[in-house]
Amino acid sequence: MEANPRSTGRLPAAFLTPGSSSFIDFLASHSPDLLPGGRKLPEGIVEAPHGTTIVAATFPGGVVLAGDRRATMGNMIAQRDIEKVFPADEYSAVGIAGTAGLAVEMVKLFQLELEHFEKVEGVTLSLEGKANRLSTMIRGNLGMAMQGLAVVPLFAGWDEGKEKGRIFSYDVTGGRSEEHGYAATGSGSIFARGSMKKLYRADLTEPQATTLVVQALYDAADDDSATGGPDMARRIFPIVTVITDEGYRRLTEDESSALARAVTERRLEEPDGPRAALL
Repeated sequence: MEANPRSTGRLPAAFLTPGSSSFIDFLASHSPDLLPGGRKLPEGIVEAPHGTTIVAATFPGGVVLAGDRRATMGNMIAQRDIEKVFPADEYSAVGIAGTAGLAVEMVKLFQLELEHFEKVEGVTLSLEGKANRLSTMIRGNLGMAMQGLAVVPLFAGWDEGKEKGRIFSYDVTGGRSEEHGYAATGSGSIFARGSMKKLYRADLTEPQATTLVVQALYDAADDDSATGGPDMARRIFPIVTVITDEGYRRLTEDESSALARAVTERRLEEPDGPRAALL
């Protein structure tokens, strides 16, 4: 929706009329073509770069969300250093798997949705409320998902009411499930989940939880060609984020590289069992 440059300079009436605190509802009412799911696509399957594996794990005091850096298009590596984990707001984050460009656009719209709600209502949404808003956005993309442009994120954050980290996973229809302990999504998720199943404990410390998710991504990359492992030569390492009662924090490149090197060296020493890495 654009203002007329020859007008008096006032905003259109739609911007000044009280309504829903949802920016997505506002956009759907006045400019639905600007929503990712509102665009018309040519018939048939559309080939586009896809992001792959995202993992998350809770620990007493917070939750860790991490992702590899590879995007693929068919059997080709489309990008080696894509970013797949983003802050949703101060106390939550979202990791994307699926059609990369569409997923990034959806994340930006989700960030705007949460910011708009807070400005209109004067309070922040609860963590479950945020998870529900993301579910609605994914459901709105169902038409594109049926044409091969699916987005399946993993959402994690600190629940200020329950005082703990929580994880939510989704399917392409927007169905939402709360995961307990750990979760994974994307093409390498089956391998990452198997790795975390063996290594996860409810009493992990924050350093152990970050090691766990990097180990899971390493194991996923070992069996899934669409998941990128640590690239020491190019200095491309997983993105690892931690969310606690102090808010969202992304590990620095030095911290991520140290984790990746520790996991890699441990695997070279003990190729048949990484359990000692968490002890």
